Amino acid sequence: MAASGGEQTGSQYILHHLTNAKMCSTDSGIAFNKACYDHGFWVWHIDTLAWSIGLGILFLWIFRSAAKKADTGVPGKLQCAVEMVVEFVNDTVNSSFHGKNPVIAPLALTIFVWVLLMNIMDIIPIDWLPAFAGWIGSTFYGMDSHDVYMKVVPTTDLNMTFALSLGVFFLMIYYSFKVKGFGFIKELTLQPLNHPVFIPVNLILELVTLFAKPLSLSLRLFGNLYAAELIFILIALTGYFQLPMHFVWATFHILVIPLQAFIFMMLTIVYLSMAHEDH
Repeated sequence: MAASGGEQTGSQYILHHLTNAKMCSTDSGIAFNKACYDHGFWVWHIDTLAWSIGLGILFLWIFRSAAKKADTGVPGKLQCAVEMVVEFVNDTVNSSFHGKNPVIAPLALTIFVWVLLMNIMDIIPIDWLPAFAGWIGSTFYGMDSHDVYMKVVPTTDLNMTFALSLGVFFLMIYYSFKVKGFGFIKELTLQPLNHPVFIPVNLILELVTLFAKPLSLSLRLFGNLYAAELIFILIALTGYFQLPMHFVWATFHILVIPLQAFIFMMLTIVYLSMAHEDH
């Protein structure tokens, strides 16, 4: 890495940090990283999967621990923090969701905390975990450390943010049909121009609006976190000034991290509330 010995140019260093660890299946077996570049669609970003699943398990463990140790007397710090988050999400759902569905509040809580934990990984200095992964690869597997890739912020991977938004999209479609039935088809074909002649125009307009929701949901989260990661990478190129400048920028970025988690959660609630509105 450029910061550790000048073995890479600045552009190579940036590209290395923006590259996911890949795994794919080839005719000769399982391949990793550079061997996957010519294998198109079916490539797994194993760092995104590992960190997102690990942080999801961490979320479950923290909330389960708080629930098991919950006390009706003087609560501990963990219980206070968890209760504050749960109350905040519950108030948000009550004020924004206008239907009746016991799934929405747990879903909103899961989205908020999970996305928040994934975003928080951006605060860790950009070289620490990738350098540790490179050391493991070179020490135990005889790999060149430059061939070991590790992106630790899952929400800087468009595959992750788009997968989250697709989950929300499928729930929107499911509840739209469950609550409205055939009325959902009427919404797509007879709005905003309520005349059979305009059905093709209405359908195009409504489908564009419908498909724009998961697309904008994923791109908003990805764009904000990816841009912040780029700034952290550029800061890392300064060498000795990396850590002071990193924590200065992190102080401002700490506002973006919960904000993006809240926006993703809030839009999910709003979209699902619209799916439950039966006019």
